[in-house]
Amino acid sequence: MPTLETHRAIDAVWRIESARLIAGLTRMVHDVGLAEELAQDALVAALEQWPESGVPENPGAWLMAIAKRRAIDMFRRRETLDRKVTEIGRDLETQELPTAEPDFDAIHSTISDDLLRLVFISCHPVLSTEARVALTLRLLGGLTTEEIARAFLTPEPTIAQRIVRAKKTLAQKKIPFEVPAASELGERLASVLEVVYLVFNEGYAATGGDDWMRPALCEDAMRLGRILAELVPGEPEAHGLIALMEIQASRSRARTAPDGTPVLLYDQDRGKWDQLLIRRGLAALERAARLEQPMGPYVLQAEIAACHARARTPEDTDWVRIAALYARLVQLVPSPVVELNRGVALSMAFGPQAGLDVVDELLDEPSLKKYHLLPSVRGDLLAKLGRTEEARAEFERAAELTRNERERSLLLKRAAE
Repeated sequence: MPTLETHRAIDAVWRIESARLIAGLTRMVHDVGLAEELAQDALVAALEQWPESGVPENPGAWLMAIAKRRAIDMFRRRETLDRKVTEIGRDLETQELPTAEPDFDAIHSTISDDLLRLVFISCHPVLSTEARVALTLRLLGGLTTEEIARAFLTPEPTIAQRIVRAKKTLAQKKIPFEVPAASELGERLASVLEVVYLVFNEGYAATGGDDWMRPALCEDAMRLGRILAELVPGEPEAHGLIALMEIQASRSRARTAPDGTPVLLYDQDRGKWDQLLIRRGLAALERAARLEQPMGPYVLQAEIAACHARARTPEDTDWVRIAALYARLVQLVPSPVVELNRGVALSMAFGPQAGLDVVDELLDEPSLKKYHLLPSVRGDLLAKLGRTEEARAEFERAAELTRNERERSLLLKRAAE
């Protein structure tokens, strides 16, 4: 296989196998930072050897074998070989380096547990939100520091520092590599879901830069969400989150015009919506419903997205149900942003004045002072009421507040109109 093709294959293998590799190694060495270093060593070995020997039949097992050998060498140097070899596997001392498919049944039998532990340690509440996002993309998404920095329009050294600090914090706090106890599971799972959805949202509606969307981030988030839903099949919120992301992602092709200009939901060509993603999202929502538990925030948001997905035309949308779902969401997780969305739904269900009454109550909300969607929504409602001068001022203010160039152009266009 030519070197370029081999490197592409290695990159694909790394994206698929890195999370499982790091998870398995973390269970063995009890240090997520060290586990990542060992995994990176195995990747370097693959880059050196596979162009000549070819990609093995089971590349994940090959990488694990190399990483475990490096771990044994390291512990030998630390004069703790006997104890650590017992944990890692004493048979590796005499084995030759595998060229095809070695026998790692014991590893694969615990791989789901290892991945779940890695998910929870990457998203541990002891870390800041920014650190959780960066570490999750690095360890579970298989992204490089450069890729994470580019995705979030953040300097690479900043992302690198976040990742380094996060791993140090986990080590210093001696965070155990384990699934949380039942009493802690709800809070910890909420942290995990929040991180995955933050990644998705940054891809779905970029907060800065020249692009309206960053599809690669959406794909990474959905992949993480699917893994999570498989790992905790009894948690309806995990299914609700993947349902929400699948349905929202189904609109991707319709969200931009050929020149890159954003297209708002009401104006989208629904024929471009991805029906496969919609069906998958609705199926995930059904799985959540079969668990017969009260609807949490992600299930509620997925139900709202499903209302849009089921409507053949904008006029067919059940806005009364959407407004009711937002009312339940506000009660469950009080938030000015959710209340703003409820105002939009009320305007569509009962007229623009009903929505404006809700939106105007948010004008003094400190957390929305620099939130560009507040004046954007208010401008739309004022325009529908014929208060054009006020609407223009609101759109111009929204354009000043947004950091996304595509969105700024759209808002200025609406102000001019």
